[in-house]
Amino acid sequence: MTASLSRDLRERVVTAVEAGESCRSVAARFGIAASSAVKWSQRFRASGSVAPGKMGGHRKRVLEPHRAFIIERINQEAHLSLHRLKDELALRGVKVSHDTVWRFLRREGLRFKKNAVRP
Repeated sequence: MTASLSRDLRERVVTAVEAGESCRSVAARFGIAASSAVKWSQRFRASGSVAPGKMGGHRKRVLEPHRAFIIERINQEAHLSLHRLKDELALRGVKVSHDTVWRFLRREGLRFKKNAVRP
């Protein structure tokens, strides 16, 4: 993902547009896309600021509210597979992928590797 352009450039572009110059000519003069000049001008008119908006963010964890159920199921059934756990979650209305379940278990340190040593 690219970084946002400087606030100084944004202010110069918006000042030129507010002075009556077209967005396309301002964009050509400053070497930016015309759409950037339009969006920065719109942002300035709406909020009074040319500061860039927030980029990125974090996604909330879908399986966190179901942690107790997952732990209970793993403790109840030693030979529970990821696919079966995914299917049981789907019956509870939580539709997630096999990978989502696997990543949740890894992040939580919950492992239930099936082997001959474990009863």
